[in-house]
Parts: sequence; C-alpha cells; structure tokens
Amino acid sequence: MDLLRQPKAVWATAGASVVAFMGIGLVDPILPSIAQGLHATAGQVSLLFTSYFLITAVAMLLTGFVSSRIGGRKTLLLGLAFVVVFAGLAGTSDSVGQLVGFRAGWGLGNALFVSTALAVIVGAAAGGSAAAILLYESALGLGMACGPLLGAVLGDLSWRYPFFGTATLMAIGFLCITAFLKEQPKPARRTSLLDPIRALGHGGLATAAISAFFYNYTFFTVLAFTPFVLDMTPYRSGAVFFAWGVLLAVFSVIVAPRMQERFGSLKVLGGSLVLLAADVLVLGYGDHTTAIVCTILSGALIGVNNTVYTELALGVSDAPRPVASAGYNFVRWFAAAAAPYFAPKIEEWSDIHIPFVVAAVTALLGAAVIAVRRRALAHEAEELETAHATEDGVTVFAN
Repeated sequence: MDLLRQPKAVWATAGASVVAFMGIGLVDPILPSIAQGLHATAGQVSLLFTSYFLITAVAMLLTGFVSSRIGGRKTLLLGLAFVVVFAGLAGTSDSVGQLVGFRAGWGLGNALFVSTALAVIVGAAAGGSAAAILLYESALGLGMACGPLLGAVLGDLSWRYPFFGTATLMAIGFLCITAFLKEQPKPARRTSLLDPIRALGHGGLATAAISAFFYNYTFFTVLAFTPFVLDMTPYRSGAVFFAWGVLLAVFSVIVAPRMQERFGSLKVLGGSLVLLAADVLVLGYGDHTTAIVCTILSGALIGVNNTVYTELALGVSDAPRPVASAGYNFVRWFAAAAAPYFAPKIEEWSDIHIPFVVAAVTALLGAAVIAVRRRALAHEAEELETAHATEDGVTVFAN
C-alpha cells in the first residue's frame, strides 16, 4: 500500500486535521503567560480546556445529525468557520471569562470538523480504511506535536498570537477544502440525536468508552496541569511538549500496531495503562528533571492508548462508524473536560502531588475496566490481532 498516493481531497482534509489537533495543545506552553496576562489563577486558566472539551463532548451528539443532513463537506466547512471565528475572538479577550467562552465556541467547531474528518478521509482515501486510519492517526500525532511548538514560538511574543495563528491556519484549511474536496455522498439513513446514545447500549462499545473515560482523565491531567508544575518559559515548555507529541505520533502510528500484532490489543492496552499510571505517579513526586522526563515519556504511552482505543471503538459494535465514534467520544470527552478543572482544585485542597495520584488511579481504573470486561471486547480484539499485517514497512489492516 502506497500511503502517499492519495487524492488532493484527502491531503486537504488531513492537513486541516493537523491544525485542528494543534488547537488542543496550543495553549499548553502559554498557560502561565495567559494567567499572568489576564491576572488569573491556574484553576481559572485551566477552564480553557474544560469549556473546550465540555462543548466538544455534547456536540458529538450533533455531528452525525448535521453531517447526515447537509453532507460531510459542508459540515467540515461549518466546523472550520466556527474555529476561525472563535479562535480569532479568543485572541482579543480581555478577561478569562471571555477567553473561556470563546474556547467553548472553538470546541463546537472542532467537534464538527474532527468527527467528520475521519469519515471523509475513509470515504476518499486510496487503499481503503487502512490508509485512512493511518493518515488520521498521523494527522493527530503531528498536530499534537506541533501545537505546543507553535504556541511557544508565537506565545513568546504575546499570549494572544497563538490564537490568531490558529485562526489563520484554519482559514487556509477552509480554502483548501473548498477547492479540493467534492461533496461526499450522504448516508442512506439520517442520523438522529439519540443514535450515538443508543449505540452505547452495545456492551463492547460501552466498555471501550468507560475505560477511555478514565484514561482521558489521566491524559488531560498531564496535558493541562503539568505546565503549571513545570513552570517553564513558553519556549522550554513548548520544547517539552513537542518531544511529548513526537513520541505520541511515533508510538501511535508505528509502534502500537506492531505491539498489537505481537502481544494482542487488550494486553497492550492494559499494560500501557498500568505503565502510564506509574509514569504520572513518578512525575508527581519526582524532582523537576524527573517531571520533564516523565512528561515526555507519557507521550509514548498515550500514543499507544489512542490507537488501540480508536480501533476498538470503531470496530467493536455493529453501529455505523460515525455513530459509534460519536457515542464513544461523547463519553470520553467529559473526562477531558473534568481533569483540567479538578486537578487545580485538588491541589488547592491538598498539595501538588495528589492530582497525579488521582491521575494514576484513573489510569488503573481504565485498565481494570478492560480486565473485568475483557469478554465484551475479546472478539474485536482477536480480529484486530489477526488483521494486522506489515507490507513494505507500513502497517495495514485487512478488511
């Protein structure tokens, strides 16, 4: 399979996806700068993640409803337009309240775009779903790596510039999708608002979603709370999270599929969650250098988890992939909203170590759900293990 031989429409969508994922980690290096510039506390600034992901979670119920009625292309453009407008407005904020509100609007646009992008890439990619999933994971990893770097470079000049930069890049993505992506065929059946909720009635999908909920709490404790613990300049913090993102990309696209093929998806996921729990515990109690090392290493474990969870969620039930993905994301993004809010609160109630203890516990709870509900996932995991194959150094998934 030649991964690079893809239609322009696929590259346009994948490129815009990179920028969309950049928006998640963009604010990481500048969180202390935003707090200083707007005279806000760490807890107040962390609400930038909470509002973003809370709206993203709820909007997951809307994405299939919208895209099945107006089509994938128009949904992508609508999402991009929301991001351009609200990212630009975020850069003009004069208070934390305004910034949090604009990030919520940004989250709505990102939900519309990101949830639709995978379906569009699957539909347009050469090589079928194998190439599509690999391209999507590559876009996620590259975006998560470059977001903190862009935030550091622009944020060193002003905390406002990363928001303006994102708006500009997403506007370019809007133009590329307008030019290169033709309208995708609409589904034969329109998706209702309750379809993603109904899909969660499947035991395997519900298991994957609940486990991912606990895992995401750990993930976003690292992403949203660690910058305050490291307390570094935007450049240094950006470098740390760039290295973190590089490991995330490499392990999600290259390492995770090979580990699944050798050890099995559920063993890989359970083991990675246990290792992540140990990593964040050491991060919380180690010295400054140890915290930096553990932050970077967590990217490798997060990359593995992201890939396995995505595959399980998309394949474990008989629901259409967009519907299953919406239901799964609806559950897990609530944890992404909760962690940035509760981590600073827990520090206020106790000390700086305890938020990482809680994060370690939630990672272990995610592993426990996988272990206890293994039978609900076993059939899909076995199919993934037998489907993974390596061709010309690129991991593909047989269908």
